[in-house]
Amino acid sequence: MAASTNTPSSPRRGVRLVGTGACVPDKRLSNADLEKLMETSDEWIVQRTGIRERRIVDSEQGESVKHLCAKSLQRALDEANLKGTDLDLIIVATMTPEMSCPATACMVAQMVGAGHAGAFDLNAACSGFVFAINVAHDLIKGGAYNTVAVIGADTLSKLLDYSNNGRGTAIIFGDAAGCAIFKATDDTSKGVLAQSMHADGEGWKDIYVPRCSFDFPQGTPVDENKFDVVQMNGATVFKFAVGTFPEVIQQTLDKAKVKASEVDMFVCHQSNQRILHAARDRFGLSEDKLYVNIDRYGNTVGASVPLCLDELRKAGKIKEGNKVMFVAFGGGLTWGSSIWQM
Repeated sequence: MAASTNTPSSPRRGVRLVGTGACVPDKRLSNADLEKLMETSDEWIVQRTGIRERRIVDSEQGESVKHLCAKSLQRALDEANLKGTDLDLIIVATMTPEMSCPATACMVAQMVGAGHAGAFDLNAACSGFVFAINVAHDLIKGGAYNTVAVIGADTLSKLLDYSNNGRGTAIIFGDAAGCAIFKATDDTSKGVLAQSMHADGEGWKDIYVPRCSFDFPQGTPVDENKFDVVQMNGATVFKFAVGTFPEVIQQTLDKAKVKASEVDMFVCHQSNQRILHAARDRFGLSEDKLYVNIDRYGNTVGASVPLCLDELRKAGKIKEGNKVMFVAFGGGLTWGSSIWQM
């Protein structure tokens, strides 16, 4: 008898968002504080980025990315009425892990009592959380896991130079963590309607963190003072974001066969207020449909999107039945999106 060519079909299940949580450090770093550290001004920073203050971890008190992760996850568990042992998998999207080994996700799993749940880190810089929820969705949809926590967290303050040499990046970034928990549901209408993930490795040199002399792009002088400090070509990255942002939104809308006007909320990476406002204008969106909180937190990298998501849910602006689009772009260069039916 010939072997059957039939393959098991995926279970008919949807994916539901059941809880969110966030954690930002208590320590604030305002533009006025930065004026004391480097040649800059509040007016200059606000005009170009929209940022007024950012939060940074207090390393002298031992505060680090794992603590932000664990607190955001515990808050999401509490909201969802779940315990750590209810989780099947934890994904931490970060470019600033606690250490090279073990994965920060493993340490967080221990901190919330997740038992033997799977745990791993994912690094796509500012796109990390969006990439991670796309991965989590498909793992649940395919039947491999039932309950998955996705955390976006970064403490870029430990990779910044708060002097005139590093002011191009130090004014931009802040620290935070945000978490979303997803569960399988019998309602097959819930989950991702369309998603997109992209990368352009040719652009790696536009945002990178060198650790040794061999990490510098060809033709760039080696400078040991730049080891473990974010290096960014601001003008090139801004141009990349301005072009990519509306393109990936339109691409994902087309995939889902959804109009921009049908999306209830756009939850976008907070890189620059001017870029966000330009996207609003491009798609004819009202202010209440594309959330902005960069003025209070700066660019929190992998935490940017989940921090917005948590604030929106707590304010009742994202709820069951909504269509929500997530969009991010960052180092790699990477960019991605997904439209969810909540």
